[in-house]
Amino acid sequence: MIPVYTGSHVRDAETPLIRDASDLRLMRQAAAALAHHGLLMLKEHTGRVYGSRVVALIGPGNNGGDGLFALAALTKRGVATTAVLLASHAHPEGMAALQRAGGRTAPATALEELLVECDLLIDAGYGTGVRPGIELPSIPRDIPVLACDMPSGVNSDTGGAASSVIPADKTVTFGALKSGLVLGSGHLVSGRIHVVDLGLEATLPEPEAWVVQGDDLELLLDQDDSWSAAGRHKYQRGVLGLLAGSARYPGAAVLSARSAVACGLGLLRTIVPQNVAAALTTQVPEAVGLGSAELTSLLARNRRNEREGATRIGAWAIGPGLEDSAETRKHLDQVLASGNPCVIDAGALAMLEPGTHRQLRILTPHAGELNALLAKAGIRVSSRDIAADPLRWARWAAVAYDCVVLLKGSATICTAPDGYALIVHAATPDLATAGSGDVLTGILGTLLASAHFGTASSNEDVVARTHKLTDLAAAGALVHAHAGALAAHEGTVSAVDLLVELPRAARDLGL
Repeated sequence: MIPVYTGSHVRDAETPLIRDASDLRLMRQAAAALAHHGLLMLKEHTGRVYGSRVVALIGPGNNGGDGLFALAALTKRGVATTAVLLASHAHPEGMAALQRAGGRTAPATALEELLVECDLLIDAGYGTGVRPGIELPSIPRDIPVLACDMPSGVNSDTGGAASSVIPADKTVTFGALKSGLVLGSGHLVSGRIHVVDLGLEATLPEPEAWVVQGDDLELLLDQDDSWSAAGRHKYQRGVLGLLAGSARYPGAAVLSARSAVACGLGLLRTIVPQNVAAALTTQVPEAVGLGSAELTSLLARNRRNEREGATRIGAWAIGPGLEDSAETRKHLDQVLASGNPCVIDAGALAMLEPGTHRQLRILTPHAGELNALLAKAGIRVSSRDIAADPLRWARWAAVAYDCVVLLKGSATICTAPDGYALIVHAATPDLATAGSGDVLTGILGTLLASAHFGTASSNEDVVARTHKLTDLAAAGALVHAHAGALAAHEGTVSAVDLLVELPRAARDLGL
């Protein structure tokens, strides 16, 4: 897992390492890395270095200073460099270095002409954000862009982006991975990210969050839980209850059921409307229906901790395709009162009330559903607010509902009520299709059904359990993203495409 820090934290961590205003060690180190990646991009896009043309947007602060020193280094390699000054002043030592090397400067009004024969644009304008009133220039998308520390226009703390943001093909960021590069719009406009170590380990605080990748799955899954299906009978592989579906949305329950079975679930028990039950019988013959009376009896035995094979459900997946009705409310209240771990999605989210539960629940809203959850908790935010700072508002919801929240998006955020947060990036934007979330619910339900959480006899136990639940949420998002990557070769990824690739995705990641 990769630690993530806010841009503010990184700036604060740099301060003790800089003796005074004349100490340029960190700037020169950053500039050398920026120049190196500039050379790599020139070779990648043009096949040459000598005689190529590089234009850099130079802002008035230290970000501009990094860019100027990098331009000086590129000039010494035979690159024709031009610094386009975005303000009336620029870093004086950086300007002097560029002039000594033989580089040129130009006003912002000359940018359009300079871009005609430009081989690479270096964005060293406003690396930690754009001040109100500053309009960034428009850059043709056929010109490769290398961002210095942050793409201009992206908030380094939140990932919120200005409308005039300059998207990068690669971002070289300094000191540590910044949260603005992995969250919100920042994730979408940063391109490939390379982190340059400046030796800040001793002065950085605790990470703001962690980015998890495919090879982290083993870390996320508790070693006390046996996740391999080999050598296990069906009840050891987990029994999942599914409360889903409606006459209006019969397919959602089918997708979640097929997803759970494809991930190696031992047994699936389903509470669905009659018309959905008929579809499940055809498409998911492994599923075993559960009537209202049997549910009441089963949950009573659960409360008495009676282990009776197939009658004991280990976890619940609730919500895909669910519509509000008296019967649905009755079943939902029964299931939530059981204390079983559960993943709550879609229609069930609207039926939840905020409050302290101390139960093992994963809520899986998209941004619109998160907005509604926050509003019910008395927290008034706009969709724009959530897009500008998704981690903050996911954490607010986790506290308000005392649950783990998995906020779906291109950067999926999994956070516990105490702020512990993991970030998973979708391998392809084509995952944003109808039914994709229903498939995720089935994956998460399968992981919960096979997990062991123990009892919570202290606050420390409660925190440990919610952290484990957050890890499982991120593990499910990883499997989902990998299945999407496997299916993406055909373009747009449908929910059925995901289902086809799920068994392979689970095997690839060692699930």
